[in-house]
Amino acid sequence: MNNLSQLMQLGRQMQAKISELQEALDSKQISASAGGGMVTVTVDGRGRIRRVQIDPTCVDPDDVEMLEDLVLSAVLEAQKKAEGAYEEEMRKVTGGLPLNVPGLPNLF
Repeated sequence: MNNLSQLMQLGRQMQAKISELQEALDSKQISASAGGGMVTVTVDGRGRIRRVQIDPTCVDPDDVEMLEDLVLSAVLEAQKKAEGAYEEEMRKVTGGLPLNVPGLPNLF
């Protein structure tokens, strides 16, 4: 019975660390650019878009499609970086334990 108590306590500690991590990720800023810096997107540590910057020289009314592609590319890259940072921080918190085991509900 003592092992179960220790396991529950460890679970609560891990949950507290994950909550702290999630708060830290909300304030983290990760940026990615496309088109040689013509479009820059900044996301938070969870991958939510926080800012889009577009160099005015790349705004061509005859080629809006290029600008759309650059924005999409920068968004995807910024979100990919944020996902990698999140996964790395989660590995630190969980000690490498897999939290998304097939057949079990996602705990965090």
